[in-house]
Amino acid sequence: MSHRVAIIGASGYTGGEVLRLLASHPSVEVVAATSREYAGKPVSSIHLHLRSILGSLKFTELNIEKMASEADVVFLSVPSGVSQTLTARLLEGGLRVVDLSSDFRLKSPSLYEEWYGFSHSNPGLLSESVYGLPELHRDEIRGARLVACPGCNATAAILSLAPAVREGLIDLEHIAVDVKVGSSEAGRQPSHGTHHPERANVIRPYEAEGHRHVAEVEQELSALCGRRLRVAMVPHAVGNVRGALATAHVWLADDFDEAAIWRAYAKHYGKEPFIRIIRSGPVKYPDPKYVIGSNYCDVGFAVEQARGRAALFAAIDNLMKGAAGQGVQCMNIMLGLDEREGLRYLPISPV
Repeated sequence: MSHRVAIIGASGYTGGEVLRLLASHPSVEVVAATSREYAGKPVSSIHLHLRSILGSLKFTELNIEKMASEADVVFLSVPSGVSQTLTARLLEGGLRVVDLSSDFRLKSPSLYEEWYGFSHSNPGLLSESVYGLPELHRDEIRGARLVACPGCNATAAILSLAPAVREGLIDLEHIAVDVKVGSSEAGRQPSHGTHHPERANVIRPYEAEGHRHVAEVEQELSALCGRRLRVAMVPHAVGNVRGALATAHVWLADDFDEAAIWRAYAKHYGKEPFIRIIRSGPVKYPDPKYVIGSNYCDVGFAVEQARGRAALFAAIDNLMKGAAGQGVQCMNIMLGLDEREGLRYLPISPV
């Protein structure tokens, strides 16, 4: 059976990645790709790497009624604040929604006012929405109508910390996360800080006084340990195009050692199809260089026993496990498919 999929906001980097993945997905047919700016133009005129791949598919204007008659699942790849106005109409049309924006990630409407500066127009759907991180919410994603995929910084931060938080191995009062992320995180439209001549060769902190993805990190980790956590997180812009690396600085609780952390990672991630635990080799810690182009997340850790300190790492391709790849993984789970379908791409090297 072929599932019909549409992408709203298909001209950006994330939309392009969804198109790339679905083009070779064995159980999916792409029936629509919308773009206000490029409506009427071939998809390959913007996504040059997809030349001759998607046939005659063209960008179209958004028509929800037509989309509801043609598609089964919709990906939303739109700016913050946009999908909240579209999602209810899509659901009413019988469509299932994979939202790659931030509009349904947080459960409390007040957090949108605090972190995003807007009053949520559809708070009733926040309780229905499922946070799209399969390693934490796989059972809830199955059969869901609305899945909100995490931000890339949040994905890396949560996956670096989740086993240690779940098992109570660390001091929950003191968690600080450093995330370094490539320029594609900022999207296709350049600004002064993301335009390549300004972005190249930098290692630059941004939103150091409070990055909005920390709200997701605190929400998800608090649910894991059953109490409210507060996490400090500072992202850094780096010159890479792709890739994100989270380093969580934590302190061990109750004399737990390296073996305890290893057991926690193996327990929670040992059977996960897209998580690899890195502990040896010429590069013994996770590095985004070795996941580029794939949906893998490489995790690892280092323990400084003399000081009771640990560094927990997670490396992802921010456009894959941090966005489009994770969205396709969630779609597969929602539809009862093998969650690896359309995602069997191996990392590319060298990059």
